[in-house]
Amino acid sequence: MLVVFQNRIIYMPVMPSTERWERIADYAKQCRGVEWREERIKAVDRTYLEMAVATVSLQTNGERPVPRIYILYLQGNASSMPPRLPDISWILRTISDNPLPALAEAELTFVCLSYRGYWTSKGRPSESGFRLDAEAGAQWIFEHHQHQRTHATGVGDGAPILLVWGQSIGCGVATNLAATGKLPPGLPIKGLILETPFLSVRPMLLALVADRTEKEGRRPPRVFILEVQKDELVPRELGDMLEQKCLEIGLPVERADSPSALHSEAIGRVGGRTLVAQAIVKMAEQALINDG
Repeated sequence: MLVVFQNRIIYMPVMPSTERWERIADYAKQCRGVEWREERIKAVDRTYLEMAVATVSLQTNGERPVPRIYILYLQGNASSMPPRLPDISWILRTISDNPLPALAEAELTFVCLSYRGYWTSKGRPSESGFRLDAEAGAQWIFEHHQHQRTHATGVGDGAPILLVWGQSIGCGVATNLAATGKLPPGLPIKGLILETPFLSVRPMLLALVADRTEKEGRRPPRVFILEVQKDELVPRELGDMLEQKCLEIGLPVERADSPSALHSEAIGRVGGRTLVAQAIVKMAEQALINDG
């Protein structure tokens, strides 16, 4: 029975039961002035997927912002995207309200992907399907960037900076995308944010520094691990092992705790949101330095 119904046990797209009918507008007042829009894309198997997208300019000199930084957000195994947007908006607004010099002329775009079967996305959840969904999200970012570069005046020719943020089961989707996913040419992942990850992520981390990265002459992505002090699902020693594996294989890694939070509350508290905002800024700055 566990084998037959494993997908229903792992994936919980209808928890709560109202998630299919939730709208971005229902949470707009809690999003600190960040304007989210819906984007519909299609995976290679023709499954339609829904995304929530928001862009904030960090510019301070009145010119067109360059470069463009994208964060592909891959959620956990339950709930829909709209209830997550207020916390993500807090992070986005915190970064935009306090831009550091290296990011003062940048533009920050969050692309929050709803997997197949979640929110208003079509299809049924599965590991193989989630892999296609993440690839479709990365492809949309690449095409969107190309369109903006072609049609907007004053935009630089530099490659987009892509960071991927996975939460819980989304950590597996994120590392799969970074290690074995079909990424568009010219769109390497510069950083991975792993929020409350689990141990099965380790094999994908090994793949990140294998032939793919070395042969293509690319730097491996930086890794930021966000844990919670009161995780009731993932034992703390698994985080220790994950950090140690990154160090062993040469992945630059940092690790932090969201204080007094449970597994699903990492960014539900100010401390956790602040840590993610700081990680995004640091990863983006490092990418700009390396690419510059």
